[in-house]
Amino acid sequence: MTKDRIYCSRCVFHSDIPGISFDEQGVCNYCHAIEDMEREYPNGEAGRPLLNKLVDDMKSAGRGRKYDCILGVSGGCDSSFLLHKLVQLGLRPLAVHFDNTWNSEIATHNVRKMTDALDVDLFTIVVNNKEFDDVVRSFFKARIIGLNAATDIALVSTMYQAAEKYGVKYQIDAHSFRTEGISPIGYSYFDSKMISSVVERHGTTKIQTLPMLPLNKFLRWSFVLRLKRVRPMYYMEYDKEEAKRMLAETYGWRWYGGHHLEDKCSAMALSYLQPYTMGIDQRVNGYAALVRSGQMVREEAIAKLAIPPEYDPQLLAYFKKRLNISDQEFERVCALPVGSPLDYKTYKPDFERLRPLFWLMYKMQLVPKSFYQRYCKKMDISPGGSK
Repeated sequence: MTKDRIYCSRCVFHSDIPGISFDEQGVCNYCHAIEDMEREYPNGEAGRPLLNKLVDDMKSAGRGRKYDCILGVSGGCDSSFLLHKLVQLGLRPLAVHFDNTWNSEIATHNVRKMTDALDVDLFTIVVNNKEFDDVVRSFFKARIIGLNAATDIALVSTMYQAAEKYGVKYQIDAHSFRTEGISPIGYSYFDSKMISSVVERHGTTKIQTLPMLPLNKFLRWSFVLRLKRVRPMYYMEYDKEEAKRMLAETYGWRWYGGHHLEDKCSAMALSYLQPYTMGIDQRVNGYAALVRSGQMVREEAIAKLAIPPEYDPQLLAYFKKRLNISDQEFERVCALPVGSPLDYKTYKPDFERLRPLFWLMYKMQLVPKSFYQRYCKKMDISPGGSK
């Protein structure tokens, strides 16, 4: 542990985490937020009726159509496991994938293995690789933490496009707060306006093929067309290690080494740029979640975090070569201060102004609760530590 840090007495979050605070027992506000989520979204026996109702609602909405729901897939453990479960529950999902051209061979293998074995159709949008490289290069130059923010936005946009095209009312996010936790907003805030602003300032090309999510389209898709975004894994018992074993044995699925490392761009950000040049180790989010859910012992998580993340030197070389960044330029940029999303134009003031509308949308299952919490509340990007 770092000497001057204050650590949560329950998980492994610490006082360098943006927006953190501690109660009199030393428990952090993120742990209390998870407790609230657990009450709202129970799993096990208590969650089974809620999951069954959600499944019935999706089947009802899909009656007479080819698909009941849409699931964004990446080749990762969470989305692969959930695709397996949806089919097991008798649903007819359409798998949706955004190809940012940085996929690892393992990710492509996993997506194909899962969709072929389960006889699930796959809808994919592929971005122009030169355009996306310019976006990644722009974020690198801006020193923004969310190097792969454009992929997350583009996947959501791709899912909305597929939902409208096929008349599907339910979009599914493969997210489990019990294994992924809550990512501090100062670690990963992004929206379409911010992405455009970063590229305008640091890029050389115009965004043309990258699926974006401007506010007017987002409101049309979510509020006018009532396309719902739901997270069935909130109601499921989910052991990630057991899921990996089952997927490998049943489908020939392959592990890619870590959370979000199935994508080379994300892998570069999480394994090298953030921990080694920004002082941010995103492993703490997942480890804290596993400690809270009893899937990892706190002391084990602390010991793992004490070991610097592994990174692949070949990936580092690939990143520089693909983006045409010299060793000297790479070192110069990495020595710059970490940038803030507040340095760029964002939709954040609009989200805060429209907070009552998005609260209603969250209650109507049109946006996840995490969206309402992250985007519609004031953003604290400074380290915490108060009691």
